[in-house]
Amino acid sequence: MKIEGLLTDEAILAELGGRLVQRRLELQLTQQMLAEQAGVSKRTVERIEAGATAQLSTLVRILRVLELLDRLEALVPAAGPRPMDLVRLKGKARKRASGKRKPADEEPWHWGDET
Repeated sequence: MKIEGLLTDEAILAELGGRLVQRRLELQLTQQMLAEQAGVSKRTVERIEAGATAQLSTLVRILRVLELLDRLEALVPAAGPRPMDLVRLKGKARKRASGKRKPADEEPWHWGDET
């Protein structure tokens, strides 16, 4: 199954769990062996493979043992500055988000004590 935005969170977790099972089996690891090497309980491995939620640190431990840690780079790639940002900021690193801008047709803000 392809993981895409139309799937529910539960379906995505189940698919990820299934993929982790397949990788574990490729490496000839039992759930107990994976749990010991990752420093988590066997029950935690069972739950993740069944599609239950887990802490991110637990997932990182399991991915390290399954030799999949380098794949996290593709999950959330490092954000580099856009060329126009570099020109605007004159090479300085951005430190704040600008947030959403209000449309010009809204009423201007005022203190509320003007009568």
